[in-house]
Amino acid sequence: MNATTPQADAPGRVILLTTSHRVAPGLLSWPAWQALHGADEVLCADAEHPQLPYLREAGVRVEQASPSAQDLVDACAGDRTVIVIATADGDSALTDGLARLAGSGRVAMPDLELLPASYDLPGARLLDLVQVMDQIRVECPWSSQQTHKGLAKYAIEEAYELVEAIEEGDRDELREELGDVLLQVVFHARIAEEDDESPFSVDDVAGTIVEKLIHRHPHVFGDDSADTPEDVKAHWLRTKAEEKQRSSVTEGIPLGQPGLALASKLASRVRTAGLEVPFPSGEGIGYELLALALRAEAEGVDPEAALRAAARAYRDAVLAAEGGHEAQGSTSPSGV
Repeated sequence: MNATTPQADAPGRVILLTTSHRVAPGLLSWPAWQALHGADEVLCADAEHPQLPYLREAGVRVEQASPSAQDLVDACAGDRTVIVIATADGDSALTDGLARLAGSGRVAMPDLELLPASYDLPGARLLDLVQVMDQIRVECPWSSQQTHKGLAKYAIEEAYELVEAIEEGDRDELREELGDVLLQVVFHARIAEEDDESPFSVDDVAGTIVEKLIHRHPHVFGDDSADTPEDVKAHWLRTKAEEKQRSSVTEGIPLGQPGLALASKLASRVRTAGLEVPFPSGEGIGYELLALALRAEAEGVDPEAALRAAARAYRDAVLAAEGGHEAQGSTSPSGV
């Protein structure tokens, strides 16, 4: 018998072809296209699978079918190759059935192969977030009524929780809080799509920051060079000044931020601009705190972070005092 002649009793091959809904339909890997064109039969249970129009346009005949595990094994008899295009739910009934047949030891099983036809790119799950946010905005009674102003307080809260996770060094908490901050961005962008006068989408938001990053990193995307962090900062400040064309170094500083952070930011702008600004005349704790904030900025210390660290130490002292009080109370003869 010729070595290339198919054997009637050969079990054949089953290929489970998976695709990502986050990649445009039709953009499949070369091994996937080779397998599809070389298969004896291509099956798909979902008649609305987004890949089907593109496969048929490429000359791949796809039959709508939901075979059982045994049906699939029988279809492969005679050394045939059958491809099953996986549906969105993963076809768990079929794969579980194949696993049971293989485990029984009573069936001559075809070769089983999982072939990813398309892969998620980095950031692909962001598309899921946008899709979920869109559905929530439409169907959730609370989310559908939210406005930019109504959500503003949550953006502040989530930012503080993110900072706390960073300072605590909790990696799991950091990942979660980054997600909460990201949700605020996507939520606001989704609301912005509905504006009657000047709508924009999350793609517009992403496009704006991409353009800004490219413009402010000429040493990465252009012909400039930067060998030190100081060079990078100089590039950033120069390009930012060209973009903003501000008449005062105080422009763009949000006055609603915490006082120590506000004072530190003002001092940073003054120092960068090389201005000589006299300390304002006045007395009281406010001016004393201002002087401390200016001193901290001059020494490269974030006064907000320094105060939070000290406040945590004070919290620990409070907890210790409470614990000592409870310990004393537990040994009191009166039981108070």
